[in-house]
Amino acid sequence: MSVIAENLHWGVKRKTIVSGVSLTVAPGETLGLIGPNGSGKSSLLRLLAGLRTPVSGRVEINGQDIARVGRKALSRQIAFVQQSAATDTNVTVRDVVRLGRTPHRSALAGWSAADEAAVANALDLVDMVERRSQPWQTLSGGERQRVHIARALAQTPNVMFLDEPTNHLDIHHQIEILRIVRDLDLTSIVALHDLNLAAMFCDRIVVLEAGAVRACGTPDAVLTRDLCREVFRVAADVSGAPDTGRPHIRFRAE
Repeated sequence: MSVIAENLHWGVKRKTIVSGVSLTVAPGETLGLIGPNGSGKSSLLRLLAGLRTPVSGRVEINGQDIARVGRKALSRQIAFVQQSAATDTNVTVRDVVRLGRTPHRSALAGWSAADEAAVANALDLVDMVERRSQPWQTLSGGERQRVHIARALAQTPNVMFLDEPTNHLDIHHQIEILRIVRDLDLTSIVALHDLNLAAMFCDRIVVLEAGAVRACGTPDAVLTRDLCREVFRVAADVSGAPDTGRPHIRFRAE
């Protein structure tokens, strides 16, 4: 499914957080959102997913204005993975992932074979099958993040929004999670703080600065030494990775 945003504006009181953002994401594309802290990445993701209502502008998913789509119907099409989430309820890993099936079930429907298959597949994708009966409270931060991604995958969405999905993960699982997202047959928009991970796994990258789009394009077009200096305020050397040809950034102390 395609995602189109037109001239999105949003803010809190007198502070503008998202300012005139327009973008298009093609079906099956992985789009990365990068930018300094406070640049509006998380707020833009929530606007695109329909979790916040813009002051002006619109978002279309698969040609439909999401403001005109019911919440449950929209939840069958999209999934959102936030940075972190907590619960005091005594639940297992499987219980959390089963929540992803909620949009697909009516109040009186029983648990189906399709539901069970979706949950099992999601747990397998994030390497949490052996932990499926483990209490949620006993998981590490990284394990909890993997379970939240499994919950979103169990939703079987066509579009997935992920807000810093690699937070708390070791480097192995950072790469594995982003590889899973990239290889799935869905459209994904991922907010990331690691520029090299964005370069490795995103088809295109949008750079946000002060709530506005500073640059948009392929990783090699966007991730330049000048942009690192001007937007992120760091000195960097940018070269092509020998195995992929994608940009690799080495930061320098000056």
